[in-house]
Amino acid sequence: MKRSHAVPAALGLALVLSAAACSTTDQDAPTPAATQPAPAATATADLSTASTDLGQVVVDGSGMTVYYFTADTPGSGESACTGDCLTAWPPVHPTGSAPVVDGVTGEVATITGADGKPQVTIDGRPVYTFAGDTDAGDTAGQGVDDAWFAVAPEGAEITSPAPSATASSGY
Repeated sequence: MKRSHAVPAALGLALVLSAAACSTTDQDAPTPAATQPAPAATATADLSTASTDLGQVVVDGSGMTVYYFTADTPGSGESACTGDCLTAWPPVHPTGSAPVVDGVTGEVATITGADGKPQVTIDGRPVYTFAGDTDAGDTAGQGVDDAWFAVAPEGAEITSPAPSATASSGY
């Protein structure tokens, strides 16, 4: 009786082909980056807006109310707040080379502040926070010394008094 070697050979070939179909090489395997795009980087805004007892105001990246100093000359490229003033009224610094904003429609740029670091400006005026504001959205700096006023999202100076404006400048 004559045996055929064709059947075992065909079965062997079928096993090899099915094993090859189930395995992948590094070259064929999808990489996680190819199947799942990396999430977009989100930057925290250096300036955004918030609702306070003064209405909508500009706030810094920590939610602290942002103020103008009336002694600053718009468009001068300089801050009039120096020395002890900077302790009570810290300048707003951008986190990167250009300020990131959300909801602020006034023209945002930077100058070199009195502390030598980039300082954010709105409509050509340097902006500051107030050391006396302890929580996000506080407005204790509003109207201090009739020289410090919160900033509206479009860049206007808010001159209405805060409901309990009794703070002093601290310097």
